[in-house]
Amino acid sequence: MTQKLTILFDLDGTLADTAPDLLSAHNHVMKKFGYETKNIDEIRDYVGHGAAVMIGKSIWSSARKELSKISDQKIKDEMINEFLNFYGKNIVVKSKLINGLYEFLKWAKLNNISMGVCTNKQEHLAVDFLKKIKIYDFFEYVAGRNTFDYCKPDPRHLTSTIEIMNGDIKKSIMIGDSENDADAAKSAGIPMILLEDGYTEKKIEQIYHDHLIKDYVGIEKIIFNYLNA
Repeated sequence: MTQKLTILFDLDGTLADTAPDLLSAHNHVMKKFGYETKNIDEIRDYVGHGAAVMIGKSIWSSARKELSKISDQKIKDEMINEFLNFYGKNIVVKSKLINGLYEFLKWAKLNNISMGVCTNKQEHLAVDFLKKIKIYDFFEYVAGRNTFDYCKPDPRHLTSTIEIMNGDIKKSIMIGDSENDADAAKSAGIPMILLEDGYTEKKIEQIYHDHLIKDYVGIEKIIFNYLNA
């Protein structure tokens, strides 16, 4: 059967609200290394950029005075590794799918829509997460931060994934919640569907998008127009 459309999804904040489990990993590291913990609102803006960026902006910025005195790179690496190890073991504890997502994935599959994931999460963590939250089988390909030599906002993260999936750039859509997703989609020439209240510091009007959604309830109406374009 001929593929009708390709949809690429971001993961954190787009497929699921993963911030609670990322916060747990964050605060575990902070406590272990003797630094101040944070609340969910303080880290939400960082979690969609990958673990290293979140640590850089949140953990390292909170402890910048202490860390500036640490010349041993091994200690800094230990913080990152501790975060990734803890998170990997507690990846789906409080995380939940975005409202209406599962129903939409089933609808898209029935309509022969090809689906993939482009996330700045490490690939093995993304795959593990999707399997544990029971939506992995909906996707044909999962491209993480380390899958290629580049990642979002580089448009090649999207275009390379579409190529691997045997898709068509002109018949593809990106769904995400941040400027990383939007900037990659814009540069790739792909329509962008933006989720409100994403993991970003920017306001909606500052982020490129063709459509704005609160969740996945009713998104079929938007996708249907692309199926028949």
